[in-house]
Amino acid sequence: MTRAWIPPVLFLLCGTGLAVVQFLDASPGTAVVILLAFVLLAGVNSPLVFPRSIDAGEARRRSAVDGRPVVYWRPGCAYCLRLRMRLGRRARRAHWVDIWRDPEGAAAVRAVNDGDETVPTVVVAGRSYVNPDPAWVREQLSRSA
Repeated sequence: MTRAWIPPVLFLLCGTGLAVVQFLDASPGTAVVILLAFVLLAGVNSPLVFPRSIDAGEARRRSAVDGRPVVYWRPGCAYCLRLRMRLGRRARRAHWVDIWRDPEGAAAVRAVNDGDETVPTVVVAGRSYVNPDPAWVREQLSRSA
């Protein structure tokens, strides 16, 4: 769980350090802008941006019942963030599995990616798709409605 928060905390620490330097150089306006930019980066790279994750077994069970895609992701992944942002409000309809929190989810991703933890990996009806087009995932979410 702590591993997911390392990038956001580093963004906050770096931003705070740069802001303090700017503030001490008598540039409080620049310091505020830098701090806000790093807070935004920390927020976007935090697990808070994604819907609540569930474990892989539960995600597979729910997907079998409702037909919705299972999305394997990890915090700090730019491609996962891109998918999440492009799905918009529909993202909450998918079943999200954080592979850093769920060893079974990480194993499932490695099994379909030749041992690599390449995310986002989306599973629809038992078939895996690595880094699929967000429009395609939106279409799959619409079909399962």
